[in-house]
Amino acid sequence: MTVIPYGRQDISPSDVDAVARVLRSDFLTQGPEVPAFEKAVSGYCEAEYAVAVNSATSALHIACLALGVGHGDWVWTSPITFVASANCALYCGAGIDFVDIDPVTYNMSVDRLSEKLAQAEEDGTLPKVVIPVHLAGQSCDMEGIFTLAQRYGFRIVEDASHAIGGKYLGEPIGSGRYSDITVFSFHPVKIITTAEGGMAVTNNPELAQRMLLLRSHGITRDPGLMTHTPDGPWYYQQIELGFNYRMTELQGALGISQLQRLDTFVARRNQLAEQYRDLLKGAPLTVQCNSNNSYSAYHLYIVRLCLDEVAATHRQVFEALLQRGIGVNVHYIPVHLQPYFQQRGFKHGDYPVAERYYEEAISIPMFAALTDVEQGVVVSALRDVLCGVGL
Repeated sequence: MTVIPYGRQDISPSDVDAVARVLRSDFLTQGPEVPAFEKAVSGYCEAEYAVAVNSATSALHIACLALGVGHGDWVWTSPITFVASANCALYCGAGIDFVDIDPVTYNMSVDRLSEKLAQAEEDGTLPKVVIPVHLAGQSCDMEGIFTLAQRYGFRIVEDASHAIGGKYLGEPIGSGRYSDITVFSFHPVKIITTAEGGMAVTNNPELAQRMLLLRSHGITRDPGLMTHTPDGPWYYQQIELGFNYRMTELQGALGISQLQRLDTFVARRNQLAEQYRDLLKGAPLTVQCNSNNSYSAYHLYIVRLCLDEVAATHRQVFEALLQRGIGVNVHYIPVHLQPYFQQRGFKHGDYPVAERYYEEAISIPMFAALTDVEQGVVVSALRDVLCGVGL
């Protein structure tokens, strides 16, 4: 059986040539490709600085550290995200909490955030950092979140792992108008890929410098940052505790090549999304509401089943689609329901909108190389299953 995956990388001959060129060069790491990739992404996003790392998880970690997150601090994020959006705070020794989602955009609810901040101010537990997650590629209401940040004094890290190539209020996601740092992912199923990889972009030179240090062991060769005059041209100093989060030259070269097709990828994803909306009209499901302020990168296409109108359970629909060769997934299991987080005191019922979403959501195939014929196969299979055919 031919399987149509829910997501897939798109590697061109030019991508292969770019990587092969690096393999034949003098530098496999710490050469010119990664800085060039950083410059290209920051330019695309209209941001001042970019720091490439080996994953978006690493980028989230060093973003939190650069903002001074540590013991005694709180970081808030969405429960509908990959666990890395929460784990990055725990890596720093901080506490983690969640803000329930909006029922139609599936992003962090600004109303729930406002309510939670008012209570936290009374309790003395305001967050140091809030991490809004641009689920499926659609920006959160960043203007609303930024307004609250101005009032309550927290910093903002946009988890835009799904969203490179998207726009908010006409500006590229990553421009930094409403946040301190934005994080992207280059995992193979994302919009563009470096196989594994991530990046943090910012307009703040101090944050950029700190993240550069943290990604490479906390080591510097800049005499201006050293505690004394260098012993010689070979000299370096470790001036804080950092990590080996560097991106390789092969990944940087692949990223530069992929970036040239980013707008084409996103345009095709938007075309597919529009076609899905038309093809699925009348089916017993709902789809993510698109804000007029946002141009989604459409990393994912998520449908929510109207289970009271469907002749099957959520699991039965999911398994039936898999049996028909339709690659589906669920994005995401609410983080607070993971056993590790329940051990930290979270429980069912804490974030009811997120929990209801999880009971109904399925991600169906969405990637730039998906053909119209394949999309038709997906829609036909989904409609059949929702009608109980073959169950």
